[in-house]
Amino acid sequence: MERVLITGGSGFIGTVLVEKLHKKYEVVILDNFSPQIHGDDYKESYLYNNIKGKCEIIKGDIRKYDDISSVLSGVNYVIHLAAETGTGQSMYELNRYTDVNIKGTSNLLEVILKNKLPIKKLILSSSRSVYGEGMYLCETHGLVVPNSREIEDMKRGNFEVKCPKCVGKVKLKKTTEDCPLTPISYYAYTKLAQEKMFEVMCPTMSIPYTIFRYQNVYGAGQSLNNPYTGILSIFSKLLLKNVALNVFEDGMESRDFVHVNDVATITCNALENANTNNQHINVGSGESISVLQVAEKLKALYNSKSIINISGDFRKGDIRHNIANIEKAGSLCGFNPEYAFNKGMEDFAKWVINQYRTNELVTLEDFFGRSLDELKETGMLINAKE
Repeated sequence: MERVLITGGSGFIGTVLVEKLHKKYEVVILDNFSPQIHGDDYKESYLYNNIKGKCEIIKGDIRKYDDISSVLSGVNYVIHLAAETGTGQSMYELNRYTDVNIKGTSNLLEVILKNKLPIKKLILSSSRSVYGEGMYLCETHGLVVPNSREIEDMKRGNFEVKCPKCVGKVKLKKTTEDCPLTPISYYAYTKLAQEKMFEVMCPTMSIPYTIFRYQNVYGAGQSLNNPYTGILSIFSKLLLKNVALNVFEDGMESRDFVHVNDVATITCNALENANTNNQHINVGSGESISVLQVAEKLKALYNSKSIINISGDFRKGDIRHNIANIEKAGSLCGFNPEYAFNKGMEDFAKWVINQYRTNELVTLEDFFGRSLDELKETGMLINAKE
């Protein structure tokens, strides 16, 4: 039986991959079991218990050369998920994101290189954030990638992007893989760095690779106590407390939400699919969903009494919109997302409700409030009324 290493394998996406792979492959995971994801005792976490008994679990740190070296023996395939992922947090914890995302990836590649390991394929979980604002259409200049939005415009409530050439209005288009890469958050820069490291080193080692640019991944298993990623989890906690929601900007900012099962399906497909070799592939639903739509849908599903307050507040480093063009995923992998937004949200909400009923470790403590305080202190969160 061939052996698959998943770095960060006890995380949200990793645990679903383990479930899909463990009957066909011998799966080993390397994870540091960060308290931000797993709580103080990782052996009690939902994610850990989902994979226990289905794979070899090794506690270690991708930043430590010896840790990654020790788990690569006998490995045929590597799925590299281990990373820090919060866009907002990356804007004031630069060293941490550099250390984990860049040094961690260089450790992985150097161990493989120096030991001449016969890896059949490397898969990288990258992000839609590498596109920055993504693709738009200007009536005068055609397809363009707008610059990062001006802070003063956003303070005045003008949140839409503009043509970088004429500063005119632009129309949102689905972003293709050949879109120019213009990251506007530090997290995005580290993900782009990971991509470039794979592009340079994998051909040198004669190892095929696949780089997946995941959109906003959601579903059962995403951390309910990590305030730095996932508005669905943040909104859920507040709605279950009947606390008012502070929806940033004008609520019309939108994302492409893709279910974790769809993400895992295409990632598994790429292991032995030669069509994906040395390719960059978008993974999304191809649907644009506004943040206000998310808030209203979850409020209805939880039967919450929360007020939805559209505040005009905003974070530096956030993009306005992004939708993936997923035609390439369809042609190379037969990818056709199973989970439409409504079905996926209903399943997610049922899981959240069940977690609060059955798991004493899932708390309603205000971790999100603390994260907002951190953003304010570092100047990354702008309050519209100040």
